[in-house]
Amino acid sequence: DGMNMCMFMQNTLTRLTRLPLISVALVQGRAVGGGAELTTACDFRLMTPGSEIRFVQKHMGLVPGWGGAARLVRIVGSTAALRLLSGAARVDPKKALCLGLSEETLSSPDETGALEEARAWLSQYTEGPASVIRAVKAVVTAGRELPLEAALRTEKDIFGTVWGGPANLEALVRRPK
Repeated sequence: DGMNMCMFMQNTLTRLTRLPLISVALVQGRAVGGGAELTTACDFRLMTPGSEIRFVQKHMGLVPGWGGAARLVRIVGSTAALRLLSGAARVDPKKALCLGLSEETLSSPDETGALEEARAWLSQYTEGPASVIRAVKAVVTAGRELPLEAALRTEKDIFGTVWGGPANLEALVRRPK
């Protein structure tokens, strides 16, 4: 049963990571164990005051099984990931910022205010033509997951889909050289 859940959750979180849109985990309270793994599947992580991320699998006689360890290494590096996983360390917003595990600590501790603040923060990355945002996400995903040569080919191919497209032509009209 554990292996079936592991495979299901790896598949689910990998699909989340590869969505053609930008995702953000808003951590309010505690993201512990599987919740911590879920945060690693998002493109960005935001935290509220008093929140924490903690990989407690060690205390359960386990390791992360949903892909959280592999993604954590890519986010914070192998040494920091080893410390977080082997120490089951509590990561508060300040430490998360230092490690690169979080992009920002929001000021609002209440749910409604934090959600609005997170939406405003995310808008700087999601404003603009959806086709371009999807293309940006695709080239970043390729760069993260593929060998360099394949990532370069993918980037070229995706570039070809936006070059001369509506967003590109509109931008040229707005800002002629």
